[in-house]
Amino acid sequence: MTETTPKYYLLDTNILLHEPLAFLNFEEHNVVIPMVVLEELDNIKDRHKDVSREARVAIRSLEDALKDASPEEILAGVPLSRMQGAHHAEGTLAIFPDYQLKQTDSVLNLSENDHRIIQAALELQKKHSQTKVVLVTKDINMRLKAKGAGIKFVEDYRTDQLIDDIRFLSKGFVELEGDFWQNVGEVTSVQEGRETFHEVERAVLPTVFRNQYLIDETEHFAAKVVGYDSEHVRIHDLGFERMMSYHAWGIHPKNIYQAMAMNALLDPSIDLVILTGPAGSGKTLLALASALELVIEQGIYEKIIVTRNTPEIAESIGYLPGTEEEKMAPWLAAITDSLEVLHKHDESMDSSLNYIMNKANIQFKSLNFMRGRSIQNAIVLLDESQNLTASQLKTIITRCGTGTKIICSGNLAQIDSYYLTAVTSGLTYIVERFKDYPGSATVNLNGVVRSNLAQYAEENL
Repeated sequence: MTETTPKYYLLDTNILLHEPLAFLNFEEHNVVIPMVVLEELDNIKDRHKDVSREARVAIRSLEDALKDASPEEILAGVPLSRMQGAHHAEGTLAIFPDYQLKQTDSVLNLSENDHRIIQAALELQKKHSQTKVVLVTKDINMRLKAKGAGIKFVEDYRTDQLIDDIRFLSKGFVELEGDFWQNVGEVTSVQEGRETFHEVERAVLPTVFRNQYLIDETEHFAAKVVGYDSEHVRIHDLGFERMMSYHAWGIHPKNIYQAMAMNALLDPSIDLVILTGPAGSGKTLLALASALELVIEQGIYEKIIVTRNTPEIAESIGYLPGTEEEKMAPWLAAITDSLEVLHKHDESMDSSLNYIMNKANIQFKSLNFMRGRSIQNAIVLLDESQNLTASQLKTIITRCGTGTKIICSGNLAQIDSYYLTAVTSGLTYIVERFKDYPGSATVNLNGVVRSNLAQYAEENL
């Protein structure tokens, strides 16, 4: 067995639900889909689940790849190069007939689908003993069972994983040691109205991207990168004190990280704002306060659409009483809690909340009903986005039409999905993919401001 020999990759169902076209991402290697995977996709495709669309897309794509092949060719492997749009796929796609597997005392109980997939991988490993056979699954427990059953190579699906360690994830800003200006040699400054821009040497900031914030230890300097080339970096001088004086709907930043977030949130030229950070760092409150400021006070947008990932909602929303907004209410308590914080000192908080809900045209929407829409002139607040896959986030972001701003917030330390980790989360994926896009900004909100108790829990539990 050599590294140049095409390998066999046997895919679990969750890989195709995570990314329906995943079978096209294995280059010159051979992809095998067990028959039980097709059965599971068939069971999921008609349910009212958030992954039903992915199941349907996967089934249509597999049919497109295999439609002109004979049964014998499908079992042996059909060249993926036949498929339109499969530019990088040079291997084959085959269906493994796992229904032919015989139950014996020495194998796992084949009445369970996971066991049929593991047994299919074992049979493939036995048949192609001179070739590397890899079982690919996002199910951690299944990876452990497969290893225990004797499968030599078991992997997670990493094609959409852009970093190997969450510590390398972009924070959206750089904290520079000492005084920034002490390290700068030649500088060119330009005044444009009230704003000041500087051009400094690229060597001062070796790793740089657009809309990256810059702060130093002096608590006087704060800037944002607005452009760069191989020799120079153009920065917008924002000023530390000026940023700390920002306000939106009565909210002022409690630290420089919140100030950077507010700069991005209140800037209409930035269409995508990504807020990461621990629980209690102010992500939802800042997003909502800024949205109210932009919709009601400044009139730049017409409405606020609030949504979030709710793993169980797709099954249960149809059975809950009331309108879509009323059904979504239990899952969007973080938003209503933030609204109450913003208006807790009003004479009649309930009247204020009702007035604001109507004035800002705040709509609570399920992710299921976001598909197929084109959202215009709105602010979309996507809360708890760490539980979404890259494919799901792409679906939502591509819904945003003219004049729409989307704010994605999430805590990568609190992932509820069975198949996602901090490095494979869709939130991590878009942070890395959009970090140099001129219309987006990322801010990691360091520090918990909710309470001393919350901060201690975040640091010590």
